[in-house]
Amino acid sequence: MADADTNPDDAPTTGDRITIYADYVCPFCYLGTRSLEQYRESRDAPLEIDWHPFDLRRGKRNSDGSIDHDVDDGKDEGYYEQARQNVRRLQEEYGVEMSQIMATEVDSFDAQVASWYVKQEYPEQWAEFDEAIYTALWQDGRDIGDVDVLSDLADEVGLPTDEIRDAVADDGLRAELEDRFAEAQQTGVTGVPTFVSDGHVARGAVPPAHLERLVEGDS
Repeated sequence: MADADTNPDDAPTTGDRITIYADYVCPFCYLGTRSLEQYRESRDAPLEIDWHPFDLRRGKRNSDGSIDHDVDDGKDEGYYEQARQNVRRLQEEYGVEMSQIMATEVDSFDAQVASWYVKQEYPEQWAEFDEAIYTALWQDGRDIGDVDVLSDLADEVGLPTDEIRDAVADDGLRAELEDRFAEAQQTGVTGVPTFVSDGHVARGAVPPAHLERLVEGDS
């Protein structure tokens, strides 16, 4: 986890708005959203969430959507063991139950496409859909890379399942997501979760008090 710092290249936000770059398959993103929710519950005023997708599987994805673990991304077993330890520590710190610690076999690209579509077309229902995706993976152990699962989740929150299926299969929308991933990297986002508020940045699943300082300008 990292301390808040200033990055003039990030898009400006206001004190009542926070931007989060995240990937559903990242356990620290799930834990980061739990921390963010705890902070939001402590606020008297509402806090707008501006979600931006980020692709951790980029460069490791086979044409059939499976994950190529032979690709050298600099992450060895020592890295993953440390990550598992950190996940367990944060679970205890934030009081979060998880059905799995890592999700290395799951590809979130289709989930991010679906979520991006919902954010554009049904913004009032996006937060519920976003939560449903995280819950399906980290609480229920479901494969969010399966379009049938995404369709079920959409139905559960009152979204049209046929539109979700069409969105996932839309080459134009998929290309748009690729552009968003590249744009995130160009603005200096190299890992997730990354939180941005009013030009200040926090990286990692930081505690609620840290997010409070980030948003309310006391850092």
